[in-house]
Amino acid sequence: MYIKSIIIDGFKSYGKRTEVHGFDPEFNAITGLNGTGKSNILDSICFVLGISNLVHVRATSLQELVYKSGQAGVTKATVTLVFDNTDKDQCPLGYEKCNEISITRQIVVGGKNKYLINGKTVQNKKVQDLFCSVQLNVNNPNFLIMQGRITKVLNMKPQEILSMIEEAAGTSVYEAKREHSIKLIEKKDAKLNELYT
Repeated sequence: MYIKSIIIDGFKSYGKRTEVHGFDPEFNAITGLNGTGKSNILDSICFVLGISNLVHVRATSLQELVYKSGQAGVTKATVTLVFDNTDKDQCPLGYEKCNEISITRQIVVGGKNKYLINGKTVQNKKVQDLFCSVQLNVNNPNFLIMQGRITKVLNMKPQEILSMIEEAAGTSVYEAKREHSIKLIEKKDAKLNELYT
């Protein structure tokens, strides 16, 4: 599953409906002059993916995500990500029959949030479950490394890099469970030894 196109309408610097397409399944680069909206494209992706920390989309409130904060006659921001879902080995659970999946998030000035999957209104949890089923956790602190953090990441020690990769891959959750299981086994072994001595 990969992004096929992005439709942005009323989001940040995109006051009018804009479609960005031509994405490659493997690697993409967004280039352009300062102030042309490159960062806002990334912000729009994070917005649909459900990022909860607004700092990552350079805003302090949802209203700031609406074009000119709703002051220019635009009262809502809508972003749709259209995913190519033709690789059935990588598709989200329950969407095996869909060759495309469109996920839309819309906010209205005043704070009303709306999510849609393939045009049907759904709860945010359903969207998050869809992304989790393809191992995409946008609220992982290392999901997105902003420009200001790149130098910090480059200067990390090997153990810190390993921890960051484990967190991003989701293996740190299993490591915590493993440690808990080992402690439990040790307790049970100690009890068994008590019984037999």
